[in-house]
Amino acid sequence: MDLGLASRTALVTGAYRGTGAGIAQALADEGAHVIVHGFEPGQPDDVVTSIVAGGGSATGIVADLSSDDGVESIRGELAGVDVLVNNYGTPSRSSWTSMEAWGDEWNRNVLTGARCTQAAIVGMRARGWGRVIFLGTVGTRMPGDRNVGYYTAKAGLPALVRTLAQELRGSGVTANLVSPGMIATGEVREMITRRAQRDGSGETWEAAEQWALTHSMPNLTERIPEPSDIGRVVAFVASEPAWHITGADIAVDGGAVDA
Repeated sequence: MDLGLASRTALVTGAYRGTGAGIAQALADEGAHVIVHGFEPGQPDDVVTSIVAGGGSATGIVADLSSDDGVESIRGELAGVDVLVNNYGTPSRSSWTSMEAWGDEWNRNVLTGARCTQAAIVGMRARGWGRVIFLGTVGTRMPGDRNVGYYTAKAGLPALVRTLAQELRGSGVTANLVSPGMIATGEVREMITRRAQRDGSGETWEAAEQWALTHSMPNLTERIPEPSDIGRVVAFVASEPAWHITGADIAVDGGAVDA
């Protein structure tokens, strides 16, 4: 299937590592020119180099998206993108004993994407084509007792994309949310392997993966996806064939909610 991304420009926030890097690579594999975002100089370089070495097209960009000034500094780039993937988001260890981190988690997980979106949709509307994709988490449907501010912020994203889809009615621009479960990023692999080893469950990733599926987050496929697996889903949502999908919250969790 031709996803129709060969002539498109995509910007992926937080694409310098983990899931964001997998999304950037998947979009580049489909022929898009990818702008790899990082927060500090040098952060995007490895991902850009990897994409280009594989025959893809990519450039890096650096900005602190947690402030209006940071987004303003890349407004020109945002105005020219066809696909905006608001991937960046992270917890700040919030809890019910302190409200200190709650505002920061709202800013990181909702407002950073909203700021970028506000700047990007002007150009998308003018060109009559665009894709805005937020990354959520299935954890909002089954949250634990930690990072309450993070899960509360992420839980607002389904409403955000539905209102955005209504705002963009008839414009040729769609807005969607992709909500993964556990992803086998480098950090997650290291954490799970360490825990599995402490539990005496083996030294290999295969053993650690099965330990996690039993003790941490089970799912119905009984596999933990790689960042590239999430990237391919995002690439489809960004594609021309997905033109009729908007306002959706697409779970990519292997059926974890029902496991």
